[in-house]
Amino acid sequence: MRPPAGHANHGGVSAGQGQIEPGGSAEAAWHAVRTGGDIQFSPLAPMPEHPPSPPPGWLEALLKALEALFQPIGRLLGMSWPVFQYVLIGGAALLMLFIVWRAIQPLLARRAGGDDEAEAGWAPVRAEAEALLSDADRLAAEGRFDEATHLLLVRSVRQIGDARPDALHPASTAREIARLSFLPAIGREAFTTIAVRVERSLFALRALDAEDWGAARAAYARFAQVGLPG
Repeated sequence: MRPPAGHANHGGVSAGQGQIEPGGSAEAAWHAVRTGGDIQFSPLAPMPEHPPSPPPGWLEALLKALEALFQPIGRLLGMSWPVFQYVLIGGAALLMLFIVWRAIQPLLARRAGGDDEAEAGWAPVRAEAEALLSDADRLAAEGRFDEATHLLLVRSVRQIGDARPDALHPASTAREIARLSFLPAIGREAFTTIAVRVERSLFALRALDAEDWGAARAAYARFAQVGLPG
């Protein structure tokens, strides 16, 4: 039976539907491939782009204010505002890191030296302790033993507050201070000795005598490692 008209006699495939004719030219084969629907040659349509959502109004106002403030400085430095704003952001980030470092540095230093301090305990600076005892001794020499003992307590508490401001609060009592963990045993004993006598003077309305002052002074001197007069 003869094949239908329009088809090749050698079992070939028609190129009219994008198929390659055996024995055909290279150009005809190229056209056949290009016109076929199996392979996509035309470029794809671009994906729809979604514009980013605008920043909030307060941020736009802040950026405009910063631009008006710092743009002249950027021009003096030879930088446009888009470049200079990143310089400002970097400077602000460095400033924040510096503030955080200054905040945590005392904690890190305290933790690093915590073991040694726990063993030795805190003690007043020797020069400050000697100055305190000298002032209190002048009061005691005038027979003002209550004032001398009270001065010893108040100034020694101030020394602790200067050295460890986080350890005290406005409501701290002398007995609470005497139980602070960073004080050595001799320090806690000294504060207890002084506090008992100050409380007796203020609340029991009992005047202190030379013996009371001597006990308070000796306790503080031992704590501050200051020699007693002969």
